[in-house]
Parts: sequence; C-alpha cells; structure tokens
Amino acid sequence: MIEKLVIANRGEIALRIQRACRELGIRTVAVHSEADRDLKHVRLADESVCIGPPASADSYLQVPSIISAAEVTDAVAIHPGYGFLSENADFAERVEQSGFIFVGPKPETIRLMGDKITAISAMRAAGVPCVPGSDGPLTDDRQRTLQLAHEIGYPVIIKASGGGGGRGMRVVHSEAALLNAIALTKTEAGSTFGNDTVYMEKYLQNPRHVEFQVLADTHGNAIHLGERDCSMQRRHQKVVEEAPAPEISEELRNRIGERCAEACRQIGYRGAGTFEFLYENGEFYFIEMNTRVQVEHPVTEMITGIDIVKAQLLIADGEKLAYRQEDIQIRGHAVECRINAEDPKNFMPSPGTINHLHIPGGPGIRVDTHIYEGYPVPPYYDSMIGKLIAHGENRDAAIARMRTALSEMIIDGIKTNIPLHQEIMRDQMFIAGGANIHYLEKKLGL
Repeated sequence: MIEKLVIANRGEIALRIQRACRELGIRTVAVHSEADRDLKHVRLADESVCIGPPASADSYLQVPSIISAAEVTDAVAIHPGYGFLSENADFAERVEQSGFIFVGPKPETIRLMGDKITAISAMRAAGVPCVPGSDGPLTDDRQRTLQLAHEIGYPVIIKASGGGGGRGMRVVHSEAALLNAIALTKTEAGSTFGNDTVYMEKYLQNPRHVEFQVLADTHGNAIHLGERDCSMQRRHQKVVEEAPAPEISEELRNRIGERCAEACRQIGYRGAGTFEFLYENGEFYFIEMNTRVQVEHPVTEMITGIDIVKAQLLIADGEKLAYRQEDIQIRGHAVECRINAEDPKNFMPSPGTINHLHIPGGPGIRVDTHIYEGYPVPPYYDSMIGKLIAHGENRDAAIARMRTALSEMIIDGIKTNIPLHQEIMRDQMFIAGGANIHYLEKKLGL
C-alpha cells in the first residue's frame, strides 16, 4: 500500500482525498499556499508544506514546489484532484520521472485525450459514437473547408483542439461567416492554449450533457459506473448534476457504457475517468474525456456504493479492480448542487468570513465541503465552497430531499448561490427532467 501521499490541491476535493487516504491507512501531506494555511485538510494532515504565495500560478501550479514537497516529506505518491495540474501531462510525467506514483492516467494517455482531435480519433477507433465533423484538423485549404461544412450541414461549431471549459469555440450559421470564424478561433486558441489547431463539428442545437464514469486498472480491466446528467449549466459551467440521467434506458446505458469501458481497454487507460457526451434525439455523441476525478463524482458514488477516490488510490497502487461490470447496480437517484460563494443574481464572487454555518443532514443527505465557522473564503480561487448531495429511492424523492436540505443550509457572512438552487429545484422543466444545456441560461436571461 502507498504509505504517504501528497495532496496537490485545495478545498473540498483535498479534504475528500484525505478522508479516502485515512480509510486506507495512508498518511497525507497537504501542500498549500500562504492563503490556505487554515484550510481544514491542512489542519488535519499528518504533515503540511507551504508552496508559495496565494496566486495559483505561484503555488498550486508550481510543479517544482510540489515535487520538492514530496521529496522532503518522503511521500511516495501525488494525487492531483481536479483542476490545477490534474490533466497536465507534463506534470504527470515529471512526477513519474522523479520516482513518485501519479494517481491518475499515464502521461501519454493524458496527452492523447487532452487533444480533442486525437481523442476523437481514438474514440472512433473504439466504436464510441462521435459528432459528425472534420475528422481531423482544419487545413489552409479554404475550398476543402467550405465543402466539409456543406457536407456536415449548418450550423457548425469550430473548436480549439487544445480547448476546454467552454473556451475556444465558435458557432457558425452560414457559409459567409465560416472562414472569418475559423481565423478568429485559431487566433484565440493560439493565445489561450498555445495551440492554434482547430477542427469542425456539427453543432447540435438542443442537446443534453450526459457523461459516463469509468474505472480502469493496470491489468486490462475496465468498467463503467453508469451515467450522469449535467445539463443544468451556466456559461458552460455545471451547476446541478444528477445520476442516473433521466430518460436513459438500461439497454442504452449498458451499450454506451460498455463502449466507454472498451475504449479504456484499447488505449490502456488507468484510474478514474469520464467520457462526456452530447445527447440529442436518442443518440450519444462523444465530445471529450476528462482524465481525472470529476467534481460531480458523489452522485455516482451515491447510486452505486463505489468509492471512486479510494478506487483511484488502489489502482495507483497496482491493485486489480475489486468489481466486475455485473457487480455494478444502480440504486435510486442522486442530485448534486454546487454551492458557490457568489451573488445569486449577478454571479460575482463573494469572498469573506463565514460567521455562521449550519450543515443540513437527515436520510440520504451528503455534504462535501471544507468550510467552517470563522473560515475566511479567499478571493484567489474558484468560488465553489462545497457540494450538497441528496439521494432517494427515485428522482422525485431525491429532489424533495434536496429542497429540504437547501432550506436548512445556512451560510452567513458571504453571499451564496443557494437561492438559485432553490429556484431550480422548484422549476417545472427541471422537475420533469430532460432539460437541455441551454435551458438554465435562457431561464436566467443570459
């Protein structure tokens, strides 16, 4: 077993990793910025190392500092969590070259799936359904590009190969606007991602966002844990997630899930990962793979009983998966609300000190958060301060429990988006299930 591990992250995911380590008897080293010395997981860690000033670029993104922290504390592994360096292939490579275990996929796998063009090519080879598109980068051949768009059919979307998080994309509705849109996207991609390669896909106008959770070990075994619906989004950022996805049949779940698992076997995937799809008119279309644990992993844990973070750690330690596909059973329904320190009306961040805190409880309620009374929410990082998860025997029961939990949750001293979540849980379209990715923005008038 891994004896000591560096948690190369902060906030609720760092605490989540620490809890999994404790269950497995793994000692933890918390690396933190100067602003985060009072984080809960830092206080609870076996050891802690300050790796720099508050700004992420000077601390959590400093690869030499993180590796040095592992060296001076005699740790043997590093868990990147999500965000920051979690999908940075160069970081994973540096970790392994320095003699440490990287809790995640191999560097070459991260590179393969981090480039949208090579990822789509690998998925097509594995039989995973993909969005009709250019099947490779767009070239300088303008006539070929115009012909491709004509064959795909307008509207099309131009995407940066190295993009992510909703950035590096531009929708085109006519041939007259196509070439200029490509030029603009290439320029933006080059300056933002350091890679100006772009490709073209059919633009699906009213899709849902449905993703599949997978686990794969180093012995050729891979399984899926079903799907999540993450269609409640604002500016391409998920707000509410649920599992299983409404209106997805067991037959379709098994068919697409097995294709994802087979893709993992073909590319030699290792660890936890998520295949993200657009879903429209009964069809799935692959868009990207996240080679890390997801923010929304708790809803899958709630309906399957599988501890995904513990599974990551055991896989990194070389163990075989403890489950076969036939062992995975979907039980009930789970909904997750991302709790952010932000104004619920204009979504501006709301840093400050938490004066009073009440965490809800009761049957089926889970809260993943690092905050506590007196905790100063810093202005330097993502505004998410926790996740509220509700599980019930069915979707209606899970939503009802979420409404109750939201009504009980009190966070005084800062503004939060709890009122927005309360509004969503009362929304008739959300209650009906199957809203598309544009619904919440339209509801909010954005």
